[in-house]
Amino acid sequence: MKINKLINPTLKDFINLKTGDFIYLTSTVYVMRDMAHKKLLEEKIFPLNLKGKIIYYAGPTPAKKGQVSGALGPTTSSRMDKFCKEFIKKTGIIGIIGKGARSKEANLYQKGKVVYFAALGGLGALGGNSVKNSKIILYPELGPEAVYEVQLKNLPLIIAQDLKGNNIYGD
Repeated sequence: MKINKLINPTLKDFINLKTGDFIYLTSTVYVMRDMAHKKLLEEKIFPLNLKGKIIYYAGPTPAKKGQVSGALGPTTSSRMDKFCKEFIKKTGIIGIIGKGARSKEANLYQKGKVVYFAALGGLGALGGNSVKNSKIILYPELGPEAVYEVQLKNLPLIIAQDLKGNNIYGD
């Protein structure tokens, strides 16, 4: 197993990553779940430039006094699979952070286009400690399902699916 530190990565930085590698990610990511995916895909003009960006399937908890963010643990990724193909096609994202296995269709569509990172489920407080800045940028009416722009520092992740389509969850 290789351990990498990735800072503001591009797709080229993902070429040599292999399923099972461990990374620390420092980057701006866009946090959203299924309701935000649905709303974004319903928009006539896509309101957010996500080309070359990473999205994180999560719903942050409110920050306590003196904190930037509350817990930031991953949401089960298969909930977003019905949006995966259209979302990747429309946005040009290069990475997805979540937890758990994806559907066969999502795995096939991610291959060669998107790295799927597994966040450590159950460690939401650790994820919250990696947040250096967080703000709601779209759909505040959705509460924790809103779209957040979050600056992460050293969030620990595992490569769940590399660009070649190798997958820690199997086929």
